[in-house]
Amino acid sequence: MERKITFWHILIVATVMSSALWTGAGTGQPTVARDDHDHEPLDPQVMKIMKGAPYQHSAWGLLEVDPANERVIHALAPDQFFVPGSITKLFSVSAALAKLGFGYRFTTPVYALGNRDGVTLNGNLVLVAQGDLTLGGRTQADGTIDYTPIDHTVANTGLAATLTPEDPLAGINQLAQQVRAAGVTQVKGDVLIDDRLFLPDPYLVGAPVPISINDNLIDVIFTPGAVGALASVQWRPQVAPYHLEGQVTTVATGQPTTVGVQTFPDGRVLVSGQIAADAGAQVRTGAIIDPAAFARTALIEALGRAGVTVSATATGVNPVAQLPVDRTYPGAPQIAAYVSPPFSEYAKLILKVSHNVGGNLMLCLMAVQTGSTDCEAGFPAILSFLGQAHIDQSQVALADGRGEDPVNHVTPQATVDLLRYWLTRPEAATFRQMLPDLGVDGGLANVCANCPAKGKVFAKTGLVLRGDSLNYRFIQDQAYAGYLEAKPGQFLPFAIFVNGAFVPPDISSALKVYSEVGEIAAQLQQEAARKPRE
Repeated sequence: MERKITFWHILIVATVMSSALWTGAGTGQPTVARDDHDHEPLDPQVMKIMKGAPYQHSAWGLLEVDPANERVIHALAPDQFFVPGSITKLFSVSAALAKLGFGYRFTTPVYALGNRDGVTLNGNLVLVAQGDLTLGGRTQADGTIDYTPIDHTVANTGLAATLTPEDPLAGINQLAQQVRAAGVTQVKGDVLIDDRLFLPDPYLVGAPVPISINDNLIDVIFTPGAVGALASVQWRPQVAPYHLEGQVTTVATGQPTTVGVQTFPDGRVLVSGQIAADAGAQVRTGAIIDPAAFARTALIEALGRAGVTVSATATGVNPVAQLPVDRTYPGAPQIAAYVSPPFSEYAKLILKVSHNVGGNLMLCLMAVQTGSTDCEAGFPAILSFLGQAHIDQSQVALADGRGEDPVNHVTPQATVDLLRYWLTRPEAATFRQMLPDLGVDGGLANVCANCPAKGKVFAKTGLVLRGDSLNYRFIQDQAYAGYLEAKPGQFLPFAIFVNGAFVPPDISSALKVYSEVGEIAAQLQQEAARKPRE
């Protein structure tokens, strides 16, 4: 499918094409020196990694600065374009934080349309989706949003994903209980989901939708039994008409694990494959085919558990034809509402686990703030943020919010300038803590877990793998960008990019490059900690 080109795409591309004509003119702040020779030499350990076998034909970019005096500490090709991968999320999330605010909360209301006769509603209940990414399904008792080092959204890649313990239906259950608390015990009508906040964007890979329960995924957990026996299979969230079919056999230790999940429009959740006896619990996911229909059924079932009967059949399509034409509900009483944690918690989730749908959701939410239902209208908000943050827009090219689109390119300079911007803001500590912490949590939980830099590097990562069919290998682009804690309370923004590493076509080889770039970040942190700074 050919991507739609809007005015804003043309403007952004035009500024990128003109980047050779100017270097930061009009940015409104001193430009960090771009002379590759005006900096400290890289540590021999760093150079040893950069000269390793995977990087024989690679391009490296690196920038580390001291924000206290604007001095460049290390630099390699700081003004050259690199593939950012999920570093893109630093830009989309930052723009959304600036647009919506750290404290913004989603309020997902339920309206009663019709006539109330005591405990009976003669009409419909309508849940109006507001783009809440988790809808209470990860919210902990303290109001924070939970996450694990490897999220279930990437479970099918072969990584060892784990699930958060919270009930994915928690928000839906709360809404149902509020309806009952409002005195309604019978709905003589239907339950509708108004999911018209924004339109699904066909040009975004992994396009978000306004209603999301459990990331619109069915989780399946496989646990091996004795060799030759069937594996134990559990799944969530259990909402009609979804039901398990198929089976998985336990095979001998050391045999490959090939469990898989496929969902179908009729509700079948087909499980198949085999699991090694020593594999431990394995998580796989299947897509919820129709998120609005799923949410409708989930709410009807939750109402039943709360003591509210609904005359309409629980399963089936979402009857959108019964919704108000203009998506407004004047005069209709709001009888329930789920209020989310602050938006900063969502930003943390997206950055900690590199939540891809969440990255693209940022575009859609910014578009909504302008009154548009077209997610493409979120790009002007990013452009506005670049100006606000004094970032040279010619050094940023984006076509999505997650880092999947091949158009996406950024320079180390623009990335570090973004990070420096947040250091000047009152929310500096909050933003830094949204990033994965080396050896501690998020996407860096298993990188450098026992090295001296553990807990002292806060960085978003980006990884892009492309298959080289000719040579039967992966071509890998890898990036790290964030902050090095040089001294307690002293943080140095940095960005590291490598494009064109080549590795064997297996995930363990790709993770080795992922870890080696993390080791470079750790070396930079240790060097910064050893040297006095002004």
